[in-house]
Amino acid sequence: MNLYHLRYFVTLAHWEHYTKAAAELSITQPSLSHAISSLEQELGVNLFEKEGRNIVLTKYGRLFLADVEKSMEILEAGIKTLKSAGIGEGTIDLGFLRTLGTDVVPGFISGYQKEYADRNVNFNLNTGVTEDLLNGLKNKKYDLVLCSKMPKEPSIEFIPVAQQKLVLIVPINHPLAIRNSITLTETLQYPQIIFSKRSGLRPIIDELFEVAGGYPEVVYEIKEDQVIAGFVAKGFGIAVVPDMPILETMDVKKLEINSPNWQRNFYLAFLKDKYISPAAQTFKNYIIEHSLLE
Repeated sequence: MNLYHLRYFVTLAHWEHYTKAAAELSITQPSLSHAISSLEQELGVNLFEKEGRNIVLTKYGRLFLADVEKSMEILEAGIKTLKSAGIGEGTIDLGFLRTLGTDVVPGFISGYQKEYADRNVNFNLNTGVTEDLLNGLKNKKYDLVLCSKMPKEPSIEFIPVAQQKLVLIVPINHPLAIRNSITLTETLQYPQIIFSKRSGLRPIIDELFEVAGGYPEVVYEIKEDQVIAGFVAKGFGIAVVPDMPILETMDVKKLEINSPNWQRNFYLAFLKDKYISPAAQTFKNYIIEHSLLE
């Protein structure tokens, strides 16, 4: 049994006439008869029977036709999807940090869609912490990931494409709320909320506190920066977080960190030497070419 035989069967089932079916298929009538005979022998049942001068489907032929047509539809859809992918269309599976979802990711996607308006490309968007995103990348759940850089990931290429500076946020009624800037050393006496160990930002903040000469009392460890900001707004502590737009809408005071000064880089991450679709490759190139680094 092969795909040609199945196509021949479907065409003959629709025409119920060997000559007309053979003409549509651009083959000889004997070739069509031989193909159908081979198919019937392999299946062990008759698919057609004579009815006067014509042929009609048997009971088993009708059952088989329904299944074959469903299979052909699925196959045709798969072929269409792959052909679309081959010309730079289709779906891009993108993973990114939630903090990048307010401006960075929408900006990249909007610019890409304007530049490639003639292509039918959809995005499957997923957020998470860096460790989960990179695991998804290695498991081929994502084509590309925008995240922090993690050490000991030899199979992943990291290219810096955007950055945020780190700031200190405090509740609006906190003693430090009268300040506009501060050093991390001055914050050590206050309880703080920090990123969990699974966050790509945690090693950076730990290093900053080491430079500052101490480590504060930790009241909570939380994965996501927006959640940390919410806890700060409710008075649970102060925190070092990326300078993100959502802070302007929350009941927190933002302070510049004078020392040690640091900017958080975000990276485009992808698997080294692994195939990605033409659409994902084009989007990858677009992000690199339109890097937001200063």
